[in-house]
Amino acid sequence: MQDFDDKIAVITGGGTGMGRELARQLAASGCHVAICDLSGEEMEKTRSLCESDSPEGTRLLTCVADVSDESQLEDFRTAICRELETDCVNLVFNNAGIGGAGSMIVDERDEWERTFDICWKGVYYGTRTFLPLLVASDEGHLVNTSSVNGFWASLGPEIPHTAYSAAKFAVKGFSEALVNDFRLNAPHVKVSVVMPGHIGTSILINSGKILGRTPKDMTDEELEELRERIERMGIELGNVTPEQMRVFLQMRAEQFRDAAPTTAAEAATTILDGVREERWRILVGADAEIIDRMVREAPEEAYEEDFMERLRAQTGWSLGG
Repeated sequence: MQDFDDKIAVITGGGTGMGRELARQLAASGCHVAICDLSGEEMEKTRSLCESDSPEGTRLLTCVADVSDESQLEDFRTAICRELETDCVNLVFNNAGIGGAGSMIVDERDEWERTFDICWKGVYYGTRTFLPLLVASDEGHLVNTSSVNGFWASLGPEIPHTAYSAAKFAVKGFSEALVNDFRLNAPHVKVSVVMPGHIGTSILINSGKILGRTPKDMTDEELEELRERIERMGIELGNVTPEQMRVFLQMRAEQFRDAAPTTAAEAATTILDGVREERWRILVGADAEIIDRMVREAPEEAYEEDFMERLRAQTGWSLGG
């Protein structure tokens, strides 16, 4: 699929980050775009950006939907078919995701499963929902967002990271299995698994909103529990006040977005280049390429402290990077 003009693309998590940038770049190329997200307000910002960049006649559709609820994705599909007057689509980007609930032991089960359900079931349900429309097209491409945590289940030896990593491993394995499935049963449909490193997105901010941990709304007791968890990760905060904790958490989330080595726009360009080249495996960012190489070279060492030290030396990765 060398040309996106007059194609139809579906993007989950299109309100911010990579989803927004995929929508912008596709719309600018003349692709009709349908996005869903939990935030109608953020989607309207995406719509405005797309409209300012896209050629006349490009159609844009937004829909509030929770990707972990299959019925809401089915409603999204119905809206696409009705509003865009189509019975097929060409591109599906299962992009939505959050982070949270790293530990099976000390974190709440509800938060663990919410994280897992969005990051894994959102991809599975998105594929189930839109695959018939891809198969009905002349040419289709499914793009599932995993992560470097889809082949390296860690942010470092001091940080439990189980819910997100388990989901992203599932996405990677599922997508790889579809390579042969599509070749045998729908050869005109391609699949790619995307594995980004640290990308400048609002995932920390959005995850806090979805999981009820927006800093300004957290109680003093919740902040104290979070402070203890952060200090277990090796970050010494000392005797900070609740208000100082709120400022710290907001600044950390903004820094993750604004100081990343790869911007969301750069990530979207890499992904779309990978689609044009029909690559089933798309690493995003120099850090992703380095981690991939290091894990392959020494898999038994991947969860040890010296591995993380070598990784930091080569990538500059810090907590959450």
